[in-house]
Amino acid sequence: MAQLWGGRFTKETDKLVYNFNASIGFDQKFFHQDVQGSKAHVTMLAKQGILTEEEKNQIIAGLDSIVADVDAGKLEITSEYEDIHSFVEANLIDRIGDAGKKLHTGRSRNDQVALDMKLYVRDEIKELDELVKKLLVTLNKIMEENLHTYMPGFTHLQKAQPITLAHHMGAYFEMFRRDRSRLADIYARMNYCPLGSGALAGTTYPLDRAYSAELMGFAGPTMNSMDSVADRDYVIELLSAMSTIMMHLSRFSEEIIIWNSNEYQFVEIDDAYSTGSSIMPQKKNPDIAELVRGKTGRVYGALMSILTTMKGIPLAYNKDMQEDKELTFDAIDTVKGCLALFEGMVSTMKFRNDVMENSAKHGFTNATDAADYLVNHGVPFRDAHGIVGRLVLYCLDKKISLDEMSLEEYKAISPVFEEDIYEAISIKTCVEKRMTIGAPGPDAMAKVVEWNKKYLEEN
Repeated sequence: MAQLWGGRFTKETDKLVYNFNASIGFDQKFFHQDVQGSKAHVTMLAKQGILTEEEKNQIIAGLDSIVADVDAGKLEITSEYEDIHSFVEANLIDRIGDAGKKLHTGRSRNDQVALDMKLYVRDEIKELDELVKKLLVTLNKIMEENLHTYMPGFTHLQKAQPITLAHHMGAYFEMFRRDRSRLADIYARMNYCPLGSGALAGTTYPLDRAYSAELMGFAGPTMNSMDSVADRDYVIELLSAMSTIMMHLSRFSEEIIIWNSNEYQFVEIDDAYSTGSSIMPQKKNPDIAELVRGKTGRVYGALMSILTTMKGIPLAYNKDMQEDKELTFDAIDTVKGCLALFEGMVSTMKFRNDVMENSAKHGFTNATDAADYLVNHGVPFRDAHGIVGRLVLYCLDKKISLDEMSLEEYKAISPVFEEDIYEAISIKTCVEKRMTIGAPGPDAMAKVVEWNKKYLEEN
């Protein structure tokens, strides 16, 4: 059992205890970050005269050879080692001898693991951001192509008012834009280096923590050594942001599932993102959307787990905090997978424009505009509301839409109606006269599409 401690112990750790305590099975995921941190650390130690230049060069060459062998499959990370730190250090000593034993000078596993986790999370935030951005590019393309694609807008899953597909997609664009801003906020807030904090109280070695931070692209060193090794706020924040991303994906998935149903038929999901039934040959199931919706609970669970783990931990480091890794790694992989698959599904999905427009026409989505017509002709709004309500009842009884009523039928309910009612309640008019920024009018939406393009180019 290769471990970095044991001098004060008189007997070996029980095998079950060792296995329960070990983290090599999952913390090997930040092997490259561990080496990156070690190289920065020894570079700083040499600058400060704590190591010689020759020792620094030996250690860095040894670390590089370990990375090369692991990446090439010549060296396996196995459960022989307690954690990734002991794997790297033990192999380094095997390769370069006593110089390798100086790697850990002025450093504890507490600040080492805090650094590794920050480096890993920082890298993953960049990848998550790129995936969200790719989805935004796809959504804006759909928006640009569907400025005049009419569909019903819903409240309470009831048809409410006519909008465009561009407008509907634009709502999700705003959600995922906010998701990117949350990721950027987390990155900026967490981007301070804990290396040099030691176990909890720093070290007596004359470390240059600012230099170490600079070598790894941090904004600077952390300001309290106890907080540095005890902080997992950035993990909680990332899991929270990812939970919000998954919530947005899940809402979107729910709508796609509904739109894909036989009753709606607003969309057709590409065969590459659908599955069939083992018994019913006619089925084409939206499994990707359903799985994204389902995996949302998995990410929520990771957030609840780390919050529960951290809530009762005193300062500074406690072994409970080892629990942050598996759930965070799993949640990151889950969200990345969902984003990639979801973008592929949406980018290949076919929208049934004719079905959506027909649904808007026959769902009384222009009823509010009929009431506005009466108001513009001098009828008090509350009276207009009641008149249009009677129109809807009449249409339901006759199984027709407002557009299909004759002028005589209109006048039988209110003499205020004239021939221009048909223009006033056409789906095209209902949408196009809503021209304030944020509304579905095509001119307003065209401006939003251009703003979105500029945002994507600059961010």
